[in-house]
Amino acid sequence: MIITTSICANYLPKAMVLARSVKRTNPDAYFIVCLLEREIHPSASTCDAFDEIVLAHDLGFEQFDKFIFKHSIVEAATSVKGQLFVYMLERYSEENKFVYLDPDIEVYDELVELKDALDEHAIVLTPHLCHPEDIMDAVMDNELSALQHGVFNLGFLAISRSQEAERFAAWWASRLSMFCYDDIPRGIFTDQKWIDLAPCYFDVYILKHPGYNVAPWNLSKRKLTYSDGYLVNGQKLRFFHYSGFDSGANEGMIRKYVPDLSNCVYNLRDNYVRQLEEADQSKLGQEEWSYDFFQSGEKVKRNSRIIFRDVPELPYRVENPFAESNDFFEKYVSIEMVTRNVIQQGKKLLKRIINR
Repeated sequence: MIITTSICANYLPKAMVLARSVKRTNPDAYFIVCLLEREIHPSASTCDAFDEIVLAHDLGFEQFDKFIFKHSIVEAATSVKGQLFVYMLERYSEENKFVYLDPDIEVYDELVELKDALDEHAIVLTPHLCHPEDIMDAVMDNELSALQHGVFNLGFLAISRSQEAERFAAWWASRLSMFCYDDIPRGIFTDQKWIDLAPCYFDVYILKHPGYNVAPWNLSKRKLTYSDGYLVNGQKLRFFHYSGFDSGANEGMIRKYVPDLSNCVYNLRDNYVRQLEEADQSKLGQEEWSYDFFQSGEKVKRNSRIIFRDVPELPYRVENPFAESNDFFEKYVSIEMVTRNVIQQGKKLLKRIINR
């Protein structure tokens, strides 16, 4: 079984904690880090839990710089996941099981149920929620959020080698190459919303074991206890997703849904924080993204990325967006608007002349 994750350099400590937990609990797994940086970071090369590090621009994208320029750092880390599965299916022809885990996950036990599911199914997903909420706060926090952001948590996705899985990976990679943006008004939330369609198109198994993808948002219905190991609703905890760690949302949601500070979930979180500190989170967590800058050293503005992706002709006219500047993109839009306005006014004038 191959387990992979996708990160920029600032998430290296989290990926290290994840990889070490995988090796501790599933020692037969081969761990691959997909790094969205121009070069392999020195700290990545020193982690013995990483079996392989692949740079995102080596996954097989056409015109990678044009592709990555369209994305913010969060969008970028999710936008390569489909192509990462395509890459693994092609490169590791002897392997049959492939698992993606977000870097802010820690694995606590062998993934027994997942391995069994992959023996029978081409694609395995986990939902954000497995039980209806029964208080209004939780409905608003969790059910409405799932409707906005996607009902499946894409911190996890697994496939088994098959024609169905290959069709799925190709489809997902295609959609993410065009539309992997945090743009909820347009019905898109990075890679997640696309997977709402997956059960309609493919053979998808929904794994509802409560010990998979335990996260702050589902603690309202998943009760953690400790009895010769961590249990969730009486079943073994397989992995916990520490989503929202950097923003503080993680701790806020845990405290909201588990107000008892003696609950073992706080032991889990404290130990996770300790491991991150040992992995040099305070330093590495501040690493700047190498694709966040033009070749000149100027930082790319969010608006420049949006202009490049939303003006249809720009990717054809600009050979390398990183060779340009924020001023170039802003002026380009201004000139285009003036030009189009002149053309429209000219068309209206010509129409009046013809109609006389």
